[in-house]
Amino acid sequence: MNPNKALWEKGDFTQIARTMRESGEALVDQLQITNGLKVLDLGCGDGTTAIPEAKRGAIVVGVDIARNLVEAGNARAKAEGLTNCTFQEGDATDLREFTDASFDLVVSIFGAMFAPRPLEVAREMVRVTRPGGRIVMGNWIPGDPTLVAQILKISSAYTPPPPEGFISPMLWGVDEQVIDRFGQAGIPREAISFSRETFTFNVPYPPSAFVDTFKSYYGPTMNAFEAAEKNGKAAELHRELTALFNSQNKSGEAARTSISATFLKVTVMR
Repeated sequence: MNPNKALWEKGDFTQIARTMRESGEALVDQLQITNGLKVLDLGCGDGTTAIPEAKRGAIVVGVDIARNLVEAGNARAKAEGLTNCTFQEGDATDLREFTDASFDLVVSIFGAMFAPRPLEVAREMVRVTRPGGRIVMGNWIPGDPTLVAQILKISSAYTPPPPEGFISPMLWGVDEQVIDRFGQAGIPREAISFSRETFTFNVPYPPSAFVDTFKSYYGPTMNAFEAAEKNGKAAELHRELTALFNSQNKSGEAARTSISATFLKVTVMR
């Protein structure tokens, strides 16, 4: 099986996505969605941004490599009565099912950044976006002190080294890398803009329980715990993550968790 597909079908990312709904709505509010706008939501999960885009009148196709997330997204769209939002399996490195210039807007929030072969990802996003259209990405930032970058950093210390040729998904959070990748896809530097923004995770339970949510449902953290267990270090990993979550909880309540994470928002004008 495709290792990336296996990673994101592991566990149940919808359990994490539920904690991100409010920030997904807020981000979509910035996208200037108009009625009938054709949107590709790439690495869409179960629709954290795709569902709000459709509610604002866009015609949305959500694409994700994980079958379970596609099924969950279609179930959410059906429950919301959204006939203008469909989800399907696909790979951000090869969007052959879509013709050139198919979409007015391509959105990928913490999705396409995890696909291997980033140059192919950039080329495909550019190819399916019509001239005059936009690409908007949200990417976690390497070394950032906030939650997700730190989860991935801590987890990596407990897992085996990546295979030869592995390109870190976190490089999508580096301005120069983004400029280079889209540059090779034919986009000039002046057509690319950046901002630092935040996504907030909100749950009605304590930070230690939120760590357990990641341990049970988030593929990268699940892999880290499995590797740590083999080395007798699972308790150490749990303590380290719990300390991180406790230190970043801004809810003001011991029984609730609210943690913000900074990301790089990339806007490409086609």
